Amino acid sequence: MFFGLYDLRAVVEASWFDLPGLAAWPGIDLTPDARFWALLPVFAIVSVVAAIKTSSDGAVIQQASARKPRATDFRLVQGALNASGVGILLSGLAVTPPVIIYLPSSVSLINLTGVAARSVGYAIGGTLFALAFLPKLTAVLLAVPSPVMGAFLLIIMGLLFVEGIRTVFQDGLDPQKGLVVGVALALGVGLESGSVFESVLGATWSASLGNGMTIGVLATVLLTAFLELTSPRRRRLDVELDASAAAGIDAFLREIAGRSGWNAASGGRLRGAGEEALECLLQLRGEQAAGAAPRLILFARPGRETVEMEFLVVSERENIEDHLTYLSERAETPEESELSFRLLRHYASSVRHRQYHGIEIVTVKVAGSR
Repeated sequence: MFFGLYDLRAVVEASWFDLPGLAAWPGIDLTPDARFWALLPVFAIVSVVAAIKTSSDGAVIQQASARKPRATDFRLVQGALNASGVGILLSGLAVTPPVIIYLPSSVSLINLTGVAARSVGYAIGGTLFALAFLPKLTAVLLAVPSPVMGAFLLIIMGLLFVEGIRTVFQDGLDPQKGLVVGVALALGVGLESGSVFESVLGATWSASLGNGMTIGVLATVLLTAFLELTSPRRRRLDVELDASAAAGIDAFLREIAGRSGWNAASGGRLRGAGEEALECLLQLRGEQAAGAAPRLILFARPGRETVEMEFLVVSERENIEDHLTYLSERAETPEESELSFRLLRHYASSVRHRQYHGIEIVTVKVAGSR
């Protein structure tokens, strides 16, 4: 033992090679007893929280890994969700902690080291697998003094917090988002260290709901659902993704602007943004025009000073956000194919393009006045 902190006895007593103790595996019991029904709602809530956490971590890790800022590819987020689901299932069968707990530290380590290559991830996974058969090396890691590990975790958590704040501000922080983020953060931090729920809900529920992360994400879900239900009702237009849809979209947006009481200039800007968004989608569609045209669903939600449009289309194309980002890096004289993207950037106050497997969602927000 060095300075009363580093104890080498466990390292000396550990063997160099050993097989995991399979005798300690409790086996599978599918009998739905009272404990199963008592814990089922808790696990349902925790599963939803884990899915949301994996989605946000998947988006954050893309931003941390990219050399240049680019739009989040939600197809990769879907892959992360699928991998997380398989990992949680296998972790449950093996009675081990789920793999999701390691994802936040990965984001922080990428920011700290600047290394985001997949080969490094494969090497780390192989190393963790090898450690299961090398008790001596595992004992060396477990013997690290608590102050040293505490300092390491302090850096990791600080970097993770900064990356999360950066992600929140990247999409814009309006009053509603600020309320959700502030309340969730306050509840998560405030209830992390105290056993508030144990005296109210008992040990079963407090074991899961007493966690600050769970409470924070659950508060985010409930507040977001409440704001969604109390916000103005969305209006819908269903058309085919071709040039003939322009007239219907123009009439639809003209009616939206009229109902919102916008002046002629603001209404023209809204209709122009809708027209150029359609033109951008048609350009990115390219040679896929052969055959039946895909369906385009347009949702419009009028607000106090803005109208948010969502274009939903079934396809696999390039990302409009990336096109808008790269426009500033190209020549001042625009090419004819870039004109619609430049006009869309001029008309809209924000543009987001989320790509999933089989569907894309382009969200365009236009500011107006009466």
